[in-house]
Amino acid sequence: MFLTNILFKKAKSKLLLVLTESVVSGHTRHMIRERVADKLEVIKFDPYIQKMAIYKEVKKVHGLK
Repeated sequence: MFLTNILFKKAKSKLLLVLTESVVSGHTRHMIRERVADKLEVIKFDPYIQKMAIYKEVKKVHGLK
């Protein structure tokens, strides 16, 4: 293995783009969280039911700079 491959290794980003889904209606939205944080759970407005609902993280989409 060449030394240049080791020196130019890509660093991981500190932030992640994650997909969150409403527990009530299934409406999805993208949110940003830190890589080292726990899975995201937030209360946001759900346009399908016109009320506040809990959104839970479904999956990681990709890293951000």
